[in-house]
Amino acid sequence: MLEIKPIFNSLLRSKAGALMLLVQIALTTMIVSNAASIIFDRIQYLSQETGYPEDEIFSFSVMSFDKTLDLTQKFEETETMLRNITGVKNAGLFNAVPVSGSGSATGLGLQPANERGQDSRAAYYMADENALDTLGISLIEGRNIRADEVIESQTREVFPKVVLLTKTLADELFPSGDALGQTVYFGDTPLEIIGITEKMMGPWLKDSRPDNVAIIPFVGASTFQKIIVRTDPDQRAAIMRQIEDIMLEDQNKRVIVGLRGMDEAKEMYNAADTLMLRMLVVLIVVLLSVTALGIFGLTVFNINKRTKQIGTRRALGARKSAIINYFLVENIIICSAGTAVGSIAAIFLGQSLLNFYSLPALDILYIVFTVVFVVIISILSVIMPANRAANISPSIATRSI
Repeated sequence: MLEIKPIFNSLLRSKAGALMLLVQIALTTMIVSNAASIIFDRIQYLSQETGYPEDEIFSFSVMSFDKTLDLTQKFEETETMLRNITGVKNAGLFNAVPVSGSGSATGLGLQPANERGQDSRAAYYMADENALDTLGISLIEGRNIRADEVIESQTREVFPKVVLLTKTLADELFPSGDALGQTVYFGDTPLEIIGITEKMMGPWLKDSRPDNVAIIPFVGASTFQKIIVRTDPDQRAAIMRQIEDIMLEDQNKRVIVGLRGMDEAKEMYNAADTLMLRMLVVLIVVLLSVTALGIFGLTVFNINKRTKQIGTRRALGARKSAIINYFLVENIIICSAGTAVGSIAAIFLGQSLLNFYSLPALDILYIVFTVVFVVIISILSVIMPANRAANISPSIATRSI
């Protein structure tokens, strides 16, 4: 039976290589476990549902230069024109585009701003009664905005009296679930909650409350105006190609900018996270590959250094399995020490990332899975050179050095 003590003593006699490999395994365990945790968190973030039919929606901005125009009237005509295009389901003016990274937010409370304490952060869209249909969002409770409740104005001297809230926001404001018909305050302006919608995201997916959203029936056409259009999914690309010509034909003293589908806007918003995700995957692959090569190299080095010793053992009757087990146990000792040190370091690194960068707390399962994976890789890396050692001929022991 193979004893641990002779193997341990052998490692102490040539400790430089073993120590370097131990440090490498520890670093790999520490970094890979934390990187895997971040990757899983980013995958969850990138795959979250926005609530919108992203493949049906596109948006663009209009910069108007004709100062003689009545912008409110002209944009009403533009909305009607867009809705009459074959394949368009609905269209409307908005103050912000969902999941684009640019928009407006406020604090909604149960008392006026000068009286209330803590409020609920919410993104808000200002649009008309077509907003829900344009965004492809359904009501859970209550009713939609009526046309007579929409305020059209260049100033906020007159403000709407009603509002739509997402279910998440309504439950945060009214945990008992009786939000419908209640009043919330936008600054000092009271708004009656007439409808509660299903989930939809605000302009910022990284917001602390990304699905706290309010829709306020207010349209203030401006010289720089955002328009959102919802189409049949199979006709969106064709309509997007035509939209600039259609808009300029309707009014040639304006410029169309920022034309993109909602899925493209979301992809652009998440570009940095996607890049980070790919970089972390590459980092994990590189670290595991380098560790495997390190284990392989150290084993080959030890075999070359102990060739005569192995031949002598074979001449004395040692089986091939005993030679293989020797190197496997030697590797497991180093790997166990390395993963133990790396696991402790991973916990400290995870806590530091939590404190300084507000990343999710490291789940111990990521360390466990990383340790198991590193051990499996280390065993696979040592099998081939160990088999090579087992095949050394006993006649090697009789050769002179």
